[in-house]
Amino acid sequence: MAADVKELEEQALKLPEKDRATLAEQLIRSLDSNIDPDVEEAWLEEAERRYKAYLNGDVEAIDAEDVFRKARSEIK
Repeated sequence: MAADVKELEEQALKLPEKDRATLAEQLIRSLDSNIDPDVEEAWLEEAERRYKAYLNGDVEAIDAEDVFRKARSEIK
């Protein structure tokens, strides 16, 4: 890792959490230069469909801890 990158990293880690999150989001966006707007729209529609199904009681929410525990047990 170049010295200047290491220095930037050290400075970034000293930022408040909210500022680090904003910086991280901007850096990730800079890497996503080939985003397909149709795919983004499809994901948004799917997320809205799932949320409405949850609100209507059509699907049951599962606690994240349970999901991760099950996933870990299936990987082993």
